[in-house]
Amino acid sequence: MIFLQRIISTGAPRSVVLVRLIVGLVFLSEGIQKFLYPAELGVGRFAKIGIPSPEFMAPFVGVFEIVCGALIVAGLITRLAAIPMIVNMIVAISTTKIPILLDKGFWSMAHEARTDFAMLLGSIFLLILGAGMWSIDARLMKKFVKPEAHRHKTDAILAKAFCRRFSSLAG
Repeated sequence: MIFLQRIISTGAPRSVVLVRLIVGLVFLSEGIQKFLYPAELGVGRFAKIGIPSPEFMAPFVGVFEIVCGALIVAGLITRLAAIPMIVNMIVAISTTKIPILLDKGFWSMAHEARTDFAMLLGSIFLLILGAGMWSIDARLMKKFVKPEAHRHKTDAILAKAFCRRFSSLAG
């Protein structure tokens, strides 16, 4: 039960739903597109960039993006769903953006990698803070976790400080 508590616990504000929606919907969409457009975004793309066994890896990654994207949108086991998406983005950056950096330079890579970096950082954000109070995780937390354990003061303080800092940088 301790593991489940750590996975679903969240002291993050309701506004985290916005990060969940953008991160989850982008992954969900990209996963679906790997099946809709296999030559451009699925097996063909994986073969072109040198991913081993593209016939297996493209659908494998696509299924993970669909499932994890949907879990993130719903706010269900969000922290757990964010982990494979972090790995996914690290692989995407290292296989597609590092070659651009080496071939065309920093600014070309920075332009091409903007979505990848945003998705990586959004996934890390969700891993650290959890799904927020408007999530299935929060409902489960209220149902299964003892009230005194359900909102750790330090978790709530860190979440609020992180969000304040993030919003002040963005504003």
